[in-house]
Amino acid sequence: MLKPSLIEFSDKINEIMPVIAREFIRHQVGELSKGKITPPQLLALDFVHKKTELKMTDLAYLLGVTTAAITGIADRMVKYGYLIRVFDPADRRIIKVKLTPKGEQLLSKVNRARRAMVINVFGKISQAEREEYLKILTHVYEALAQEKVITHYE
Repeated sequence: MLKPSLIEFSDKINEIMPVIAREFIRHQVGELSKGKITPPQLLALDFVHKKTELKMTDLAYLLGVTTAAITGIADRMVKYGYLIRVFDPADRRIIKVKLTPKGEQLLSKVNRARRAMVINVFGKISQAEREEYLKILTHVYEALAQEKVITHYE
């Protein structure tokens, strides 16, 4: 078998990755699969969870959206009871968001479903292949972080 060129590799990745992403999203549970919460909203919950609370401007930056867009996302999340707004006592212009217990429960439920799907899918390949896959993903993540394409939020 011939080794693919970088262009052929790119074409194959562009063919496969959307399918993988769609299938992971499709297998999410509850609110997400019912359409009540969108993938960007779920990502926002993930970011807020990692930091305990986040300024709205920081959340907009992490999601790569405008402050107007993050206001709409946050409004829906507050309406559903997943987030609360917290005002900075020193400067009321600074608005932060924080997960509610309901938001924590949703995120926990989704993360359990994600784990189950990963176990199901990756249980079908060898330990060595899983290790190599994780090694490659880590390298890709680090390369994107170096180029500032992604932002570390740990």
